[in-house]
Amino acid sequence: MKYKNMVLIITTIITGLSAGIFYCWSVSVTRGLAVLPDKEYITAFQALNREIQNPLFFVCFFGPVFLLPISAWQSYEQPLPLRFWLLLSAAIIYIVGVIVVTMVGNVPMNDSLDTFNVAPVTAKEIADKRNLFEAPWNNLNNIRTFACIVSFSLTTIACMVKCLK
Repeated sequence: MKYKNMVLIITTIITGLSAGIFYCWSVSVTRGLAVLPDKEYITAFQALNREIQNPLFFVCFFGPVFLLPISAWQSYEQPLPLRFWLLLSAAIIYIVGVIVVTMVGNVPMNDSLDTFNVAPVTAKEIADKRNLFEAPWNNLNNIRTFACIVSFSLTTIACMVKCLK
């Protein structure tokens, strides 16, 4: 097997794992959290946000940022093959739809929630914090999920097409 094909397979697997993380979060974690009372919702979300920051998650989350452009570059030739366009599109969609959305939207919201101490505040303040956080965060996560699934799909298709010469 050629080196560039091995890189593409690893890229596809890592991108797929990332898509799976976001998909599972969207269809199960946020739904499970939604049924919790406000105080428990906030404390559970704080714990989840802290625990997801681990090396295994970071490999899946940041891996495609490097691997997708490398895979696109490795398929670059003249005339430009379909595989190149698929991988370039996957890279752009992942970087904008997952990384930028996360860094500009989700991370600041996570940081704000993380510093919120539920102990000294009223039930109304806790409810207000949740109301400002939950729906916007979930909407941003759904954008990330969709972008990641599209990126993974394009990468999977790229695995199936041969570079035209």
